[in-house]
Amino acid sequence: MASTVLVEDEGGFGDGERLDFLKERHVRFFQRSLQILPERYSSLETSRLTVAFFALSGLDMLDSLDVVNKEDIIEWIYSLQVLPTEDRTNMHRCGFRGSSYLGIPFNPSKGPGISHPYDSGHIAMTYTGLCCLIILGDDLSRVNKEACLAGLRALQLEDGSFCAVLEGSENDMRFIYCAACICYMLNSWSGMDTKKAIDYIRRSMSYDNGLAQGAELESHGGSTFCGIASLCLMGKLEEVFSEKELKRIKRWCIMRQQNGYQGRPNKPVDTCYSFWVGATLKLLKIFQYTNYEKNRNYILSTQDRLVGGFAKWPDSHPDALHAYFGICGLSLIGEPGIRKVHPALNVSTRTSECLQHLHQIWATQDSKQSSEEMHSAT
Repeated sequence: MASTVLVEDEGGFGDGERLDFLKERHVRFFQRSLQILPERYSSLETSRLTVAFFALSGLDMLDSLDVVNKEDIIEWIYSLQVLPTEDRTNMHRCGFRGSSYLGIPFNPSKGPGISHPYDSGHIAMTYTGLCCLIILGDDLSRVNKEACLAGLRALQLEDGSFCAVLEGSENDMRFIYCAACICYMLNSWSGMDTKKAIDYIRRSMSYDNGLAQGAELESHGGSTFCGIASLCLMGKLEEVFSEKELKRIKRWCIMRQQNGYQGRPNKPVDTCYSFWVGATLKLLKIFQYTNYEKNRNYILSTQDRLVGGFAKWPDSHPDALHAYFGICGLSLIGEPGIRKVHPALNVSTRTSECLQHLHQIWATQDSKQSSEEMHSAT
């Protein structure tokens, strides 16, 4: 059922026309994103798993996962896991790759893996791969947790930040967030030196009180989310920043709302920041002080009424990323027909509850194993 809002003539868009939230068209948009993609997506082949995440998590947010073949997608995701070889010499390269671009044989099993000189996990693919498996209801039984955490540790640099791949890449706040999510989902912080990561996050606080991608760089809505969400997942937010510092961060974030949200001062608003900045405000417990109506109106002004999805700006082409974050932005303001989003983990609360259930099962199994070991020792 469509949800209707009245778009005001503000911010250069809208003339009083009524806009509906076209849920079924967004469902079909995400469904197509899992089947066939436009030519302009070809450059994303090596990160195909992130496109799958936007589509699957989008369908989950819309309570429409029944339109996909869950079992087939789960098998495909497991085939992208970089597994330890029999001699375990590639443990530092393990995780998930973004697609089958290397031509590695299809292997959805738990191992062992095949050695390839250019094969290694990518930190963002490991994050999105694990998210997708949990979204689809998998129990992660085929995930080699030890190998994923070993591969993650190998990506952390001395300054506390992370590279995306072992061969080297940019290192910044985005990948600290991916690392924090991976550790949180696998229920083990052995995959990162949290003290070094926290120090990196602290040093990234800029003169205007937002967080940047690194020290002495420009504050940004995306990196502020990554830093704050990482600390929340660690349970360290109020330990790392003082009350005075948190008030300053809150002010910087809340000033990013124009009608929708901008990522930096004096930049145009963009659909995705309704989540990046909105979720940060939610984590900081002040989202209720924002203007919900203006935010809704901006997001819906970027909706493609023909094919579904959302674009970054009105009258632009929709894409999987902005379609997903548009849905999440609407979730934060309680749009009917959309599930609640977990603001730190960037999945639905339904999925986060499934993860908590998995953690409880693992804890029970660990307790039982410890009890048996103690019994056998005596």
